[in-house]
This record gives sequence, structure tokens and C-alpha cells, in this order.
Amino acid sequence: MSHGLPTQPAESFIKRRRSLGARLDGPALLFSGVARPLNYPANVLPFRPDSHFLYLTGAWIEHAAVLIDGERDVLFMPPFDPDELIWHGPSPSWDEFRAATGVAEIRDIAELGRSLPERTATIPAVDATTRFRQGRLLDRSWADPGSPVELGDRDAALADALIDARMIHDHAAVEMLRAAAEATVAAHLAGMAATKPGLRESDIRAAMEAELLARDMTTSYGSIVTVHGEILHSRGYDNPIAGGDLLLADVGAAHCGWAGDVTRTWPVSGKFSATQRAIYDIVLASQLAAIEQVRPGVRYRDVHLAASLVIARGLVDEGILKGDPETLVERGAHAMFFVHGIGHLLGLDVHDMEDLGDRAGYAPGRVRSKQFGLCYLRLDRDLQPGMAVTIEPGFYQVPALLAAGSELTAPFDADGTLNREALAKFADVRGIRIEDDVLVTAGGHEVLTKALVKRAELVEAAVGGRS
Repeated sequence: MSHGLPTQPAESFIKRRRSLGARLDGPALLFSGVARPLNYPANVLPFRPDSHFLYLTGAWIEHAAVLIDGERDVLFMPPFDPDELIWHGPSPSWDEFRAATGVAEIRDIAELGRSLPERTATIPAVDATTRFRQGRLLDRSWADPGSPVELGDRDAALADALIDARMIHDHAAVEMLRAAAEATVAAHLAGMAATKPGLRESDIRAAMEAELLARDMTTSYGSIVTVHGEILHSRGYDNPIAGGDLLLADVGAAHCGWAGDVTRTWPVSGKFSATQRAIYDIVLASQLAAIEQVRPGVRYRDVHLAASLVIARGLVDEGILKGDPETLVERGAHAMFFVHGIGHLLGLDVHDMEDLGDRAGYAPGRVRSKQFGLCYLRLDRDLQPGMAVTIEPGFYQVPALLAAGSELTAPFDADGTLNREALAKFADVRGIRIEDDVLVTAGGHEVLTKALVKRAELVEAAVGGRS
């Protein structure tokens, strides 16, 4: 069992719980979750507390829960197990947990079922097994925890309150995001420096993740390090890297649960080809234009469309697309190459609060577009100071999307919008993505990962340790 005290002052967690409680008309219970075994019970996967629980307590405790009831908070956790001393060494005492989290009281988790006030709201776990255990304890069931339709009124009210609270990062949260961003930058610089022809993707991944391990951090998601940038969520690392290849690395640090999320794309040889440089500069211009849009009151969907317009304009300039750029974006033609949304919320999860589905990502009254490409936009809210988002446009030649006669390309082939002859000249550009973590401020924005190079000539200089 993993026990860990919060790394930030108790006052920050007390303030968060009071803020959440003020948004509710009744008690709320948040679970920490349990470690899941791999193959046999004692061989457990690394434990990571539920993000809502972690936000409110900062405690790294398995099989625990926090009850927020008015001005009084109770932490339920397992009692001391003498076997822990043998296998894992000493753990903090209940008194230490009470002081570090600022709760009024700690009780044995076995008392939870008979200690809950009536009409206690909770959020079901994403994991089906854990959700079932919670349901047995609370005499409830949830068919799909990601769907707001499946939440009862009191649980839905808690979900909305958590979204309101976690959407705007406090000072303590921003400190954690800064630390994750700093480590993420170091990891990418290490990856660029380690790159040379003849290695494998796994060598570069190892160099990047070593920077995080040296800081006692881990990754906030499964790292993507690949010469096949057209595979949006590539999961393999066994390909050799060669001169002429572009290496796309999407790697982020996890600092006490808080996430970094950055992508850079660089030439293995240390020099972009003319065609690679042309597309890289389009993606970079798109990203810079999108970041410039980030400020309070701007609709995130409009940030996405601004980035899309720059990409469409660049592809017209290169002869790949024909037509008026604004019309191309309205028709979704750019989505043949920029298929995903411009980014997402960032916080305690790399896709923050997506356990709550579009309830978190989409403002009330807004729904996902049915247009291909735009339908993948994860966030459609007006930006507010304290929000953290990613900005990550890209260009990809996904074979399944660009195949002649595919449902997506057929209309654009038929009317001549897509110039396949011009596109063929860019065969050495499989995929390019450029991503940064951006904090919305009262006066505009702050790029938390601005220390990481992205201008093409600076990227080239960093590859192979040449800078």
C-alpha cells in the first residue's frame, strides 16, 4: 500500500475544500482509489490517487476517501498494518496525515458505510471494478461514469462544482504545473541532444524519461517517440531512426500528479529538408497564431479555428490545397491533414477532468460539432484567467484518411481541392506536431514551456547536442 503526505501546505487543501463545499447544498465524498494488480495480487501497477481526491487532500493514499460536510472534513483511510513495516518501511501516522491535509478528523475506512450523512454526493470511478466496489458501499450503480446522463442530481451537482473549482488553477496548482513544465522542457532537450542516425526510438525515449526519473517524477501519459508521426497515438518504440526521418516526441512530466504535455518534432539528421521545413514552418505559424489568441473571454473553439486557418493558408501556398482558405476551413478540408482539436485542459490529468466527459470540456449549451476534425475538439469553453490549456496544431499524412476514394477525401478529390501531385512532393513529411502548455492570465497568457526551442533553426542546432 502506498502512503505519502502532501507536498504543499495544508492551507491550500483546506481552502479548496471550503471552496467546493460552498458550491454544494449537501455533503460530498471523494474516493482515492486502489492499486490494480498485474497477473497476481502482490504485483501491483503503480498507484496513482483519483485526481479529485488528490486535488482536495494532496495525499497519496490507497483505499481512502474524504468526506466534506459543511465546515468539517473527515479523512477515511486504512489502519496501520504491521506487515507494512516489513515490506515497505514506516508510513506517516494518522496525526501526520491530519496535520498535512488539514482535515478535522481521520477515521478507519471500515467505518465509512455507517458514517455517511444522507444524500452524500460522489463521483464514480472510471475503472469498472473500482466503480462496482463503490456502488456496493454506497448502494448505487452507474452504467457509464463518463456520461452526465447517468449521474443522479446530487452527483451531477458535485461534478459541476468540481469542474468550477478545478477549472481555475490556484497559486499552489500553478506552482506544480510550472515544475512539471520545467521537467518536461529538460526531457525534450535531452531527447534532441541524444538523437543521431542509427539509434532506435527507444533510445531517445530512454534519454527523455531519464530526465524525469532523475527528478523523482514520472510521465503524465504514455510517451510518444516515433518516426511515424502520422500515427497520432503511436505506442511502439522499436523503429530505427535514420537521416531523413522526422522524430515526433510527445512527452510530459508528472509532478505529484500535475501534468506537463509537450510535443516537438525534429530532424534526426539535424537538418530539415526543404519540404520538411516548409510544412514545419506552417505548423509553427499556426501554433504561434493560436497562442496569440489565448486571453480571457476568447472562445477556445475560435483558437482552434484560427490555427486551422493558418494551416489552410499555408497548404494553399504550397499548392496542396486549392481555394479560399476561409472557405476551406468552413468545409473542413484542412482536417485531411489537421484532424484533431487544437488542445485540451491541463491540470492534475493531462486531459484534465475528462473522466467527467464533455460536461467538463464543453460549456453548458455547447455540443460537439458533427464535422470531421472539429468533432474531436476536446474543449469548447470561454477562456478565463487561471485556466491551463495545451496548444498543439499539427500536419499528418494519415494513410487511412488520405487514401484515394476515402469518404473524407472523395469530395475534395472530386472538385480539385486536393492536389495530390503537389502533395506527393512532401512524402518525407509523415507527421509534425508542435505543442506547448499555456496558462491564461488576467492580461493574456503565459507559455509555461517557453524555454523549449521550436524555431526551426534552433531545433536543428539542438539535435545531437550541437547547440
